[in-house]
Amino acid sequence: MKLFTLVGISLFTSTLLLANATTADKINGTGLKAIPADKAELMKLIDPNKTITDEKVALGKQLYFEPRLSKSGIISCNTCHNLGLGGVDGVPAAVGHNWTANPHHLNSPTVYNAVFFDAQFWDGRSPDLEDQAQGPMQAAPEMAAPPSLVVERINSIPAYVEAFKKAYGKDVKVDFKTITATIGIFERTLVTPSRFDDYLNGDKNALSDAEKEGLNLFIDKGCTSCHTGIALGGSMQPFPAVGKYTYANIGDFKGDKNGMVKTPTLRNITQTAPYFHNGAIWSLKEAVQEMGRTQLGTEISDADANKIVTFFGALTGKKPEITYPQFPASTAKTSKPDFK
Repeated sequence: MKLFTLVGISLFTSTLLLANATTADKINGTGLKAIPADKAELMKLIDPNKTITDEKVALGKQLYFEPRLSKSGIISCNTCHNLGLGGVDGVPAAVGHNWTANPHHLNSPTVYNAVFFDAQFWDGRSPDLEDQAQGPMQAAPEMAAPPSLVVERINSIPAYVEAFKKAYGKDVKVDFKTITATIGIFERTLVTPSRFDDYLNGDKNALSDAEKEGLNLFIDKGCTSCHTGIALGGSMQPFPAVGKYTYANIGDFKGDKNGMVKTPTLRNITQTAPYFHNGAIWSLKEAVQEMGRTQLGTEISDADANKIVTFFGALTGKKPEITYPQFPASTAKTSKPDFK
C-alpha cells in the first residue's frame, strides 16, 4: 500500500509539474504580459513622457472627484467611473446630465489600468487618457460642461489656481487642456497588479490549480487573440467577427468607421458587470460563451466557461488606496449649478 501511495503521489506531482510547464510554455506565445513588479519599469510604461509628479497626481485626483466640473455641479468623473466599484458605475448604460442615459446605450468602461490601452473610448477615438478626459466633460448627455465653463469655475477658486501653480509653475495657464490633462495624469496611476501578475513574474504558486486549468482553456480556446498584452484587452478589434451578437439590437453603436470596437480589459472583470459595449450581459459565464460564438466561432460548454471564469478571479488586482478629497470653497465668482 505504501508503494502504491508513493507512486500515486509521484504521478500526481509529475502531472502538476507538467501542467505548470505547459501553461508557462503556452503563455510565452500569447503576448500576455505582467504588470512589472519593479517600480522603475512600471513608470517607464505608464509615464513615458515623464509628466507624473506627486503634485500633479494629487491635483488630478481632486479634479477627478470634482462635481463642479459638470454643468449641474453634481456629476464628476467618478460618477461613471467609480473607483470604489471597479472603476465603473454598475449600470448597463451611463447616466449623465439631467438623468440622461447614453443615447447609444454605451456602458462605462473601467478606468483602472486604462493607461495600458492602445486607445480610449469604445470607438478608440482618443489616443490617451489626457485627451479622453476632455470628451465626457463636454458631452451633453454626460457632464454637459463646455470648456469655457470648466475654465471659469476652476479659475474662480483661488485654491485651485494656487494648486496648479504648485504643480506646474507660477506661469501656468489654467486652461481646459491643462485641467483635463491633469486628470489624465492621475488616471495613469490607477494600476492594479494581481495574482496573475505574480504568476507571470515567476511565482508559480500564485494561482490555484483550478485557475491554472482555466488559464489553459483561456489560451486554448483562442481568447488571447484579443485579450492579450498587459491590459488583457485595450486594442481595436472587429466586433462581431464571425457570428451575430445576440444583443445587437440594444443601442445603435456599430464601432468606428471600420466596425472596430475597443476590446475591454479583463482585469478586475469580476467587479465590472454588466459586460459588452452596451452592458447587455450580467453573467460572466454567458459573456465567455457569447465571445466564443461571436469572435471565435465556437461553442464553449458550461463547464469550460465556468473554468475560464475561475481563472478570471486571479485578475482581480490590488487597488491604489484612494481617500475622498476635500474641495476648496466656491467664491462669489463661481457660476451657479445649471440643470438646463
